[in-house]
This record gives sequence, structure tokens and C-alpha cells, in this order.
Amino acid sequence: MSWEILLTAVLLAILGAFWHSSLAARELANRVALDTCTSAQVQMLDGTVSIHSLKLVRHTDAPVAWRRTYVFDYTEDGFSRRRGFVVLTGATVDTVGLEPRAA
Repeated sequence: MSWEILLTAVLLAILGAFWHSSLAARELANRVALDTCTSAQVQMLDGTVSIHSLKLVRHTDAPVAWRRTYVFDYTEDGFSRRRGFVVLTGATVDTVGLEPRAA
């Protein structure tokens, strides 16, 4: 087996593992966002989160981990859109928040 084929196979395996972990993280962020909206008695709009940022950070469970920030929109009254966010480090939920109500 040549080195090029071996290197290509390793890179494809790494890419596949990253893609799989990204899908699992997005599903977790979707569940957390929906649960947060339900408990706050607001309606989540569009039914999904979207990735806002992706960084490599040091983490207590591992030397490095991906910190993913997802954002989503919600409404309190059916007319105005507000922004919420979910921050994950690895598979751990760090922070969840909803934009504060207008005064």
C-alpha cells in the first residue's frame, strides 16, 4: 500500500468522524433549544439551530475539544423574532440563553 493511499484513508476517516460528531452536536443543540423554548413558554421558529462559530479549546475532559456555538430564533408574541443560543464544548452543554425581553 502506498503512503498516498494510506494518508488519504486516514484523512477521510478523520473527516468522517468530525462530520459524525458535528451531526450529534447539532441534534443535541436542537433538543436543548427546543426544551429551553418550551420551558420559557415561547415558540422556536424555523425548527432548527444553525452553527454560529466553531473553535478548538482546552477542556477538562480532554486536552482539546470543539466549542460549537449554535443560534436559533424564537418568538414570544408571534410577530417579533428574538435570538437564542446554545454553546457546546464537546458533547457538554456549556450555556443556553435567550435574548432578554425588550423593556
